[in-house]
Amino acid sequence: MKKIATITFLCIITGFAGYLIGSSQKKIDSTTKEKKFELRQGGFKFINPLLECVSEEGFQSSEVVQMKHLTEKYIDSVKDDDSVFHISVYFRELNNGPWFGIGEQEKFSPASLLKVPILIAYLKEAESDPSLLLQKVTTKKIDTLSPLIPSSFQAEVGKSYTIDDLLLRMIAYSDNVAKDSLLGFISGAPLNKVYQDLSIEIPGIRTRDDYMSVKSYASFFRILYNASYLNRNMSEKALEFLSQVEFKEGIVAGVPRDVVVSHKFGERGTADSNTLQLHDCGIVYYPSNPYLLCVMTRGSDFEKLKEVIKTISATIYREIKKNK
Repeated sequence: MKKIATITFLCIITGFAGYLIGSSQKKIDSTTKEKKFELRQGGFKFINPLLECVSEEGFQSSEVVQMKHLTEKYIDSVKDDDSVFHISVYFRELNNGPWFGIGEQEKFSPASLLKVPILIAYLKEAESDPSLLLQKVTTKKIDTLSPLIPSSFQAEVGKSYTIDDLLLRMIAYSDNVAKDSLLGFISGAPLNKVYQDLSIEIPGIRTRDDYMSVKSYASFFRILYNASYLNRNMSEKALEFLSQVEFKEGIVAGVPRDVVVSHKFGERGTADSNTLQLHDCGIVYYPSNPYLLCVMTRGSDFEKLKEVIKTISATIYREIKKNK
């Protein structure tokens, strides 16, 4: 966490300096676009390590404002659909920081999205003990829920796999056998530490239902992209695993096929449930302008929720393309 604290300190100092300079000036003309600059290392496929940041007070982005407006307009258009109860969105340009949120503090049940912090916890442990990923674990099944989006490939119960293999299966196929086996192998402390370090509520502390917002969850992807929690090699590995997720009906469906997306979905509910939840969160690697998009939804029609996420993703991509 020293790296995160150092970067945060630099941002505070540079921001305060900008305030002192700007305080002697008159109000900035609304047609002037000021920007927040970040110094990054580059040279990786999935991450872009954050080295230093310089912010300027008064930063505005008309493109992001328009993006939010169009997204809100679409969300308003589906309000009359009784099968969609709520939609929350968080968007952020990853290389310079402009963002917007719509209902970003609304709480949801993250469900399989929580497989990402499990991945992070294991990779954090592997930084000091690389042999951990080569250790073998005999699989077991604990979770008895039948997912609405079943894994096309699932680890065999009672068979031994390396931890590295189980981590990939848990992420790429959202394999609950792999997840249960990994949770049974690692102690609670390393996983809880991930939540504590990021100031995110540990699942199950207050409620087992809706307890995480789209903005809070987005933090997991931001620290991976910035390589500010895991080291660079482990951050790259995590996002490479996340680029292999087989679910393609949400964010991925809204962008061209050749655009890489590192993401994770989560779903909650059963086929006969009155309330379903479907979420998708990840990084869209638009050339030279990667961005983070997280959408959490609640409704009664699973196919409609997929369509909502796809449409929001397509709207954001279209606006990014138009302005770059």
